[in-house]
Amino acid sequence: MSMRSIIVFAGMAFGALGVVSSASAQDPRYGGGPGYGGRPDAVDCKSTGYNYQQCPVPWRDARIVQQLSDTQCRRGQNWDFDRRRGFIWVDRGCAARFVDARGGYGGGNYPPPGAWQPGPGWNQNFAVRCESIGNGDRFCQVDVGGRGQVYLQRQESSSPCIEGRTWGWNRAGVWVTQGCRGVFTIDRRW
Repeated sequence: MSMRSIIVFAGMAFGALGVVSSASAQDPRYGGGPGYGGRPDAVDCKSTGYNYQQCPVPWRDARIVQQLSDTQCRRGQNWDFDRRRGFIWVDRGCAARFVDARGGYGGGNYPPPGAWQPGPGWNQNFAVRCESIGNGDRFCQVDVGGRGQVYLQRQESSSPCIEGRTWGWNRAGVWVTQGCRGVFTIDRRW
């Protein structure tokens, strides 16, 4: 075997390794591509054919930074985040680019160095009662904080309270719908 043949063969072998490694970094379930959608900190999650889809991520919560579908994505209706199992779910045609709700494109520093922070006593647990009257939508405003969590402490309605379906939350508070009534624990964290 000539030296030229060895060099050509080695180049083809290394080229094949490059194709394999770049293909393994792409996951078609999320839109693929390096960093899912071209960003190392973003995930594209798509409900193809109006079907339910789960997209595992290592975050505690997610937020949309770019709508990718014609169908409007609405948290708690056709997308949400399952905190217990660590995935974003989308359904009924929702497709969007998601980032970590605590940092996202900013690199995850929360709060940024030197930023204002609340005084002592901010980080605490307390309960809030929120109810859907007449099966309508209701938003109970309470500042959960950037790293806070909300849990259903006690259901008080005969209608089911299912996180992501009939109740949910964001940094600004708790929402309920379809007759869900309950007491929610706010684990407020700056």
